[in-house]
Amino acid sequence: MSIKQHMEDEWIAVRKAGLADIKFVDEIIVETEQSARARGTGIAKRNPESLIRCMCEGNGIIAITASGHWVGFAYITVWENGKFVSNSGLIVAPEFRHTGVASAIKQHVFALSREKYPLASVFSITTGIAVMKMNSRLGFEPVTFEEITHDPEFWAGCKSCVNYGLLVEKGYHNCLCTAMRFDPRSMEPCPDKKSMRVQVETNA
Repeated sequence: MSIKQHMEDEWIAVRKAGLADIKFVDEIIVETEQSARARGTGIAKRNPESLIRCMCEGNGIIAITASGHWVGFAYITVWENGKFVSNSGLIVAPEFRHTGVASAIKQHVFALSREKYPLASVFSITTGIAVMKMNSRLGFEPVTFEEITHDPEFWAGCKSCVNYGLLVEKGYHNCLCTAMRFDPRSMEPCPDKKSMRVQVETNA
């Protein structure tokens, strides 16, 4: 299933990323880094190989205009043999922010997590209030770092973040990011009540 949102005179499709979307990887990485610098916040650096792998494995969600321009992206990664799934890398091109596209991508990436790993705890770490609000609407709750994955490879991804020294200094127990988790054993996701003008394709 895909969602299309009307933006002035153009439609935007939000769907699972695939091999045809690898051409957008460099653009996604550049915009992610520029966005982090503009906000003055830390973010783990993305590398092309990891994003390509996500797309090839069906673990990414991408938004594309009808004319073929990249709009936004996010992806999932599984940790500890399926015990945890992270929702990461949510980024939207500047001209499409504050339109509801980020929320649509977030809903899709969360749904992908639940579809592929229904028993896993889904988590996200972020410094962004907007992402925290989207997470809350989906049933995530704030947790300590002790309640998400302990996989060293996950935390190694933070080495390129400007706040990595603080994370190490605090023994990987906390940092400037807030950890949020959806636990399928104790709750059900809350519907996202944010008003969005969308059309759902049932034949996709």
